[in-house]
Parts: sequence; structure tokens; C-alpha cells
Amino acid sequence: MLERSMFRQWLTLVIIVLVYIPVAIDATVLHVAAPTLSAVLNASGNELLWIIDIYSLVMAGMVLPMGALGDKIGFKRLLLIGSGLFGAASFLAAFASSAGWLIACRALLAVGAAMIVPATLAGIRNTFAHAQQRNMAIGVWAAVGSGGAAFGPLIGGMLLEHFYWGSVFLINVPIVLAVMALTARLVPRQQGRADQPLYLNQALCVIAAILLLVWSAKTALKGTLPVWMVTTALLAGATLLTGFVRVQLAAATPMIDMRLFTHRVILSGVMMAIMAMVTLVGFELLMAQELQFVHGFTPFAAGVFMLPLMLASGFSGPIAGWLVSKLGLRLVAAGGMALSAVSFLGLSATNFATQGVQAGILMALLGFSAASALLASTAAIMAAAPKEKAAAAGAIEAMSYELGAGLGIALFGLILTRTFSASIVLPQGLSDDAAAQASSSIGEAFRLAHEVQPDIAQALIGAAKSAFIHSHSVALGTAGTLLMLLAIGIWFSLARVENT
Repeated sequence: MLERSMFRQWLTLVIIVLVYIPVAIDATVLHVAAPTLSAVLNASGNELLWIIDIYSLVMAGMVLPMGALGDKIGFKRLLLIGSGLFGAASFLAAFASSAGWLIACRALLAVGAAMIVPATLAGIRNTFAHAQQRNMAIGVWAAVGSGGAAFGPLIGGMLLEHFYWGSVFLINVPIVLAVMALTARLVPRQQGRADQPLYLNQALCVIAAILLLVWSAKTALKGTLPVWMVTTALLAGATLLTGFVRVQLAAATPMIDMRLFTHRVILSGVMMAIMAMVTLVGFELLMAQELQFVHGFTPFAAGVFMLPLMLASGFSGPIAGWLVSKLGLRLVAAGGMALSAVSFLGLSATNFATQGVQAGILMALLGFSAASALLASTAAIMAAAPKEKAAAAGAIEAMSYELGAGLGIALFGLILTRTFSASIVLPQGLSDDAAAQASSSIGEAFRLAHEVQPDIAQALIGAAKSAFIHSHSVALGTAGTLLMLLAIGIWFSLARVENT
């Protein structure tokens, strides 16, 4: 009887891991698909950034209310609903015919993913009663999450190498159908709590605020719309965010306990989590575009080139945990940020075409140091939070990860777009409209090259490559400088933790 019970527990974990794999992979799987999407869907540089980062931005705002929904209806139901929505959105995304369609499908994917993540964690919590087994199960879950996100570009590259671009989404459908069938039959049903508040209005408020702020920042740097329109969006986003904070502070049972942010160690942990995800995700997107557009790599070859980053970030957890126990949180946290900064500064001066070994070493250092900072951020948040607020602290940490992933794409995209437009030297013979198109992104410059005369096309492609290489150096150098400043700030911020 005991063996049968244990078998059912681990079978439930297999089901949970199986549905969590595509959720983790989808956060990064499109990074190597950026050039393909630019060509197939005629997506502008701005649309391309929204296709990729809408997933993390929506998920950041929805994961907490979806957790509350799971408390209300039971996490088995939430897992079934979330899996069904994720599968349906994946099917629709696979056959998208426009950038707008794909952006909408990615937003739906994020809502489904926001249901799946808390449902899988609750499933582990309810299935494994013994702490040792539960910790082992959570370790497997965490490894799948970090590994899936790290290897997303490689998996996307493999699929794009041999199949239609929509296969990166279509592969989710049979996985989801299998999980739903197994969940319905094997996962025990949990009792819901009818009195649990849902926080849906608050979630929509924070998502709208984030999207308005990101949109206004992107649009302001492009300079394509009137200033009053951008300013209105910026003020609307700021007003919504301010209102959200006030509601949280006044609520008896807030969606996010904002008072936790007054603890400087927790605030430092949140900053580390956001910046670590910004660096990892933003760098992957930049690399994927440069390797394919500038150096002519296939999507799969680009994924293979980034393998040192993926391996180091995916498997650094145990080593980083040992370092925290041996060296202390303060040294690992600040050191991780500082090493990430050194990696970026080194990569900003690296020629990926001729210095492959140097690039690989620096990428491995970046992956390890950024992932170590992520682990340190988790330790800082959970150690500083009172026991009765551990769940709220964990929710803040999860939001920090997703927000960092979304902001990484947005920030790196903004720096790249602005620097590319300012530095590209266009050949003579282009109309004003064509020049504006070519200056907006390297993808649009390459698309225009197929429509002009061969001699102009060759000069245009050369100019776009040179401008992107310069842009990559500026983006990485800027990120490295900011990370070094953050490392210094973290060193002083965590000084008290070392003495407690």
C-alpha cells in the first residue's frame, strides 16, 4: 500500500514536470526565431519585441491572482483550465498570420502559464507530505524551470532548422493533451475555498500599468508619435501603478504585501532577481539576432553557440548554493553581480566571428554569475521575510523573475533600437520612407535589401551589420556599467545580513 502511494506521488510529479516544461521553454524559445518572424510575418522591430516580451509581462501580473483562483476552485481544476488555455493559445499561435495575432496569442499563453505555475507548486505541496521528499520534488521542479528557460533558444533553433516556424508552439499541443488526460485521471482533487478573494481587477490594473509604461518608453525613444500621446500613456501608467500601490497598502488582505519592500534586504533581493533576469534574457535576445543577421548563423547554430551560457546558468544552482553556505550571502550576491558586469564589459569588446573561445568563456561566466545572483536573491528574500509572510515573499520573488524577463527584452531592445538608428550610415539612393524603415531595425534593413537594386542592397546590408555590431557593444557596455553599480549597492545593502 505504501509503495503504491509513493508511486502515485512520483507519478503526479512527472505530470507536473511535463506540463511545466513548455511553460518554461516558451519564455525564451522565440529568441532565435526573431529573424524568422521578422521575415515571415513582416514584423517591425517594435512588434518583434512585443511578440517576445508580452509573455513575461502579462505573466508577471497574472501569477498571483491565478494562485488565488487555485485556492478558490482547487488546484486540480486550475491545472486543467490553465493547460487547456495554454494548449489552445499554442495552436492559435502556430498559425498566426500577422504580428498582432501572434502578440495576442502570446498574451493568452501567459494567462495559461500563470495558472499552471501556482497549480504545479500547489500540487507538489499537497502531494508530498514529508519535507525531505517535498524538497526533492521542488528541486526537480526548479531544475526543469531554469533548464527549460536556459535551453529554450537551443530547442527553438532545432525546430526552426527542420520544421515550419509554428512548430515551436505546435509541439506544446500533444504535451498539453497528454497532461490533461493524466491529470483528470490520476491527480487527486483538492477542496477549494469559496471565500478566497481573486484580485482580478488589481491584476489587470498592474498589467495595464506595466504595459503602458513599457509602451511609452519604447515609443518615446523611437520618436514616431506625438509627444502628448506618449506623455499621456506615461502618466496613465504611472497613475495606475500609484493607485495599485495605495490599494495594496490599504487592503486587509492585499494581493502583494507592499510593506515587505520596506525591508531593505528584501528590496535588494528583488532588485537582484530583476537585474539577473534582465541580463540573461536580454543578452540571449541580442546574441540570437547578431549571430543570425550579422554572422549568418542558422537558428540551431546560434543556439549551439550560446550553449556555454545555457549550461552555466542551468547547472549552477548546486554550486551557487554551496558558495552561499561557504562564503556567505553578501559575497555571493555582490560577487555574482560584479562578475556579470565583467562578463558584459568583456563581451562588449568581443568579436563573435573571430573570438569564439573568448566569447564562450565570457558567456559561461555570465551564466554562472547571473544564476548565482538569482539564487542569492531567493536566499535574501526568504531569509529576511517573517515566517508568517513567507508565501507573500515567494510570490514577490516569482513576480520579480517574470518582470525581469520582460524588462530585459524591453530594455535591451530599446538600447539596440536607439543606437542602431543613430549609428547606421545609409547608402545613397534610398527614399525618405525607405531610409526610415532601414534605420528602425536590422530586420527591416534586411527586408528592404530584397526590394532595392543589388548594389544598394549590398551597401545597405553592410551598413546594417556595422550599426548592429556597434549597438551590441553599447548595449553590453551600458549593462555592464549598471551591473557594477548595482553590485556596489548590494554589497553595502547586505552588510547587516552578514552580521546576523
